[in-house]
Amino acid sequence: MKRKARRSKARFERRELKLDELKGIVERAKAALSEADHATLTAAVDTLAFLTLELQAKGASIERLRKLIFGSRTEKTSQVFGDEPFDGGGASDAAGGGASTQDAGARPKAPGHGRNGAAAYRGAAKVKVPHSQLHCGDGCPGCQKGKVYPLDQPAVLVRVTGMAPLGATVYECERLRCNLCGEVFTAEAPPGIGAAKYDETAASMSGLLKYGAGLPFNRIETLQRGMGIPLPAATQWEIVRDAAELMAPAHEALIEEAAQGEVLYNDDTTMKVLELMGESRQEARQEAMDDGGDADERTGVFTSGIVATREGRRIALFFTGPKHAGENLADVLGRRAADLRAPIQMCDALSRNLPAAMQTILANCLSHARRRFVDVVHDFPDECRYLLKTLGEVYKQDAVARQRGLCAEERLRLHQAESGPIMDKLKQWLRDQIDEHKVEPNSGLGEAIGYMRNHWLKLTLFLRVPGAPLDNNICERALKKAILHRKNALFYKTLNGAHVGDVFMSLIHTAEINGVPPFDYLVALQRHQTAVAARPREWMPWSYKDAVARLAHGPSPPAAPEKSR
Repeated sequence: MKRKARRSKARFERRELKLDELKGIVERAKAALSEADHATLTAAVDTLAFLTLELQAKGASIERLRKLIFGSRTEKTSQVFGDEPFDGGGASDAAGGGASTQDAGARPKAPGHGRNGAAAYRGAAKVKVPHSQLHCGDGCPGCQKGKVYPLDQPAVLVRVTGMAPLGATVYECERLRCNLCGEVFTAEAPPGIGAAKYDETAASMSGLLKYGAGLPFNRIETLQRGMGIPLPAATQWEIVRDAAELMAPAHEALIEEAAQGEVLYNDDTTMKVLELMGESRQEARQEAMDDGGDADERTGVFTSGIVATREGRRIALFFTGPKHAGENLADVLGRRAADLRAPIQMCDALSRNLPAAMQTILANCLSHARRRFVDVVHDFPDECRYLLKTLGEVYKQDAVARQRGLCAEERLRLHQAESGPIMDKLKQWLRDQIDEHKVEPNSGLGEAIGYMRNHWLKLTLFLRVPGAPLDNNICERALKKAILHRKNALFYKTLNGAHVGDVFMSLIHTAEINGVPPFDYLVALQRHQTAVAARPREWMPWSYKDAVARLAHGPSPPAAPEKSR
């Protein structure tokens, strides 16, 4: 079977054909063909020539369509080119051999890769198991002379069991009735068991499954029914809706903190809100016109992601509605303290990502520029390999800065010394490709080069401004939360439902990127809702444990609710 597959592969091996040679073959075959057959064959070759030129010019779009249909595993240089050796010619010769000729092969997996140690099970119950026969100080049964004493580290066994995401306990309170007067006496419920059927953990788990893991309510309902603990989808919605209202002060405090960020990343992705689509949208526009207002002509609906970083902390925010990422960023920056300098903004080059009338130090995403070359790598392998290898050296220097724990100023000096010459050489190479007519400007490669040259200053802000990032990957990773929801749940029904999703996603992802268990954080916000409403800034993911500890030691003095800056 394998031999047959190899023969089939060899049979359909790709051959490099030149159009001039094909036309020559057609002319030589003219004597053996009728005039009609020769005209048909000539038209076929001309069609092939036209399609070849179109595919070269629009290769990026075709490749992107292929990735949308079949998916793309990775954009790493080693995976884009596979194990194909780089001959060092073409683009590398033009740039003076600046690219590394070593392909990054598959890295060996670390010992224990893919397995979680006992320390990873932080939420597991721990059971101490004493020795059944020996105790501390007993004689050693081996040597018959010494005595046994406990070791600091016990032997650890992990036992994983299955259970429903949301559990339930049925309390059967005994009832006693007087046989004379008929009065009924009912046993009191255990301490901590109130009248509410669903507690804070139920709301947190439902929100985490829905907005953190992308499980639609109807799938959770099916799963719970199979475990014998029914939980209707409509009930789940009511639970997370009420929980979002309790956690709203913490969400508003997150927005306030994000507005004071040093670097803000933003981008958006499409989303569906039924309230803003079809007949509902037309009715809303008609009502606005009847009331004498202006009908909004915008039809798109988006989920904008904003990630703010400051003093090593990260805040992720999500906003769903008709506004673009730049408009949502402007709303956030409207809460920024007046005495702070303009923040660094990282985004791609789309104009809708820019906050109107708000001053930022704009940087563009190097990964977006790099992706344009990845899309046309099959048509221009040597040129794309050179650029990807060159940018890889820049990213390597950024990794060195992270490993050394360099501050913003030290990182800037490192990039200026190491990455500056690399980017200068790349800039010259980009210019030579167009000025020396090595690349057609209208081709896929020419458009990628043009994009990079047009936005060069913003793409290289990391060489001039301390703390400027290389790319917008952190925001793109955050938007995967919204994309996961869109793939599974397909849409939000109303803007209110979208807001509830934004609150949960913001709190969940902010906790995750700060190394805080989101489930514990959501439970704490609901369980201490009064304290959260009074001092919401004390209940950020990185500080809420201290706030819980203070409450455990006694109530804090009353304070007025915090006002926005």
